[in-house]
Amino acid sequence: MSKYHKLLAASVFGLCLAIPANAEKFGLGRPALPEEIAAWDLDVAPDGTGLPEGSGDVFTGEEVFAEQCAICHGDFAEGVGNWPKLAGGEGTLADKDPLKTVGSYWPYLSTVWDYVNRSMPFGNAQSLETDEVYAMVAYILYSNDIVDDEFTLSHENFLDVEMPNAMGFIVDDRETAEAHFWTDEPCMTDCKDSVEITMRAAVLDVTPDETHADAEAVEPAVKDASVEVVEATEETAALDPAMIESGEKVFKKCKACHQVGDGAKHRTGPALNGIVGATAGAAEGFKYSKAMKDAADAGLIWSDAEMAAFLAKPKAYMKGTRMSFAGLRKPDDIEAVIVYLKSFGP
Repeated sequence: MSKYHKLLAASVFGLCLAIPANAEKFGLGRPALPEEIAAWDLDVAPDGTGLPEGSGDVFTGEEVFAEQCAICHGDFAEGVGNWPKLAGGEGTLADKDPLKTVGSYWPYLSTVWDYVNRSMPFGNAQSLETDEVYAMVAYILYSNDIVDDEFTLSHENFLDVEMPNAMGFIVDDRETAEAHFWTDEPCMTDCKDSVEITMRAAVLDVTPDETHADAEAVEPAVKDASVEVVEATEETAALDPAMIESGEKVFKKCKACHQVGDGAKHRTGPALNGIVGATAGAAEGFKYSKAMKDAADAGLIWSDAEMAAFLAKPKAYMKGTRMSFAGLRKPDDIEAVIVYLKSFGP
């Protein structure tokens, strides 16, 4: 049991001991039963203590995640609206606006398992079976490129999973290292000769600004002439409108990471205007994975066939890709998306 939960249990137990003393006066209360106390003891420690027996694979986890979690966290753990992103953020912790996800930030897999088991899904906590929790955690790991799509997580291999940021934390020594902040006499008047803004909360746009600078000056959009929308060509005009419409519906699965159309910007993934027929990794201003850069150096062109193979199973097609999407399973959906993407350029 964690230190926090021991304190909590002690507080609850202490309260239960105190209540009988007043029971005569108020006519209520009784000591907590052992099984009631045990119901609070659900935590899983980093060393696996408290982990129940069970297992779950990535594909089962994808189905459970889609049914229970996607409404808030997206089909691919990319987040919806202001709900938390669970995947992505690799290499961003040193950025001015780091993306802290399970893959980029969380040091212990036990934290993921424990939180999902204890608190999720939102509004219906602790409704998941043990194997469903294992499967869902496996899918979250897969979405962060920590395991492959054939991985099965269980109580037996739980400690074998290496979290990318496991060594990214230090011991909290503030009690001694920063003791002077609360032991010294605080300054109450004339502490500084002048006060001026030296840094700006640019991403959140909350720093007061008397000049009311345009927001575009704070967070400029990615502008790339090579991927701007062009006037419709004869080839674009000849595309089947029904296929374009169908592809637009399927593309909703991709919109969390990719944009197309007028004003498209790079997001978690690059803007995709003109992608079909283009050289891989060619969109300027986007930081591609090493795997994609290697493919570009090898001369990969996104022909219909190559694009179809990639969309069917990205991680199998290109080992090391950052694309968390598991793939489109229906050939008709793949064909429709390609036609839809063709409608935005070369």
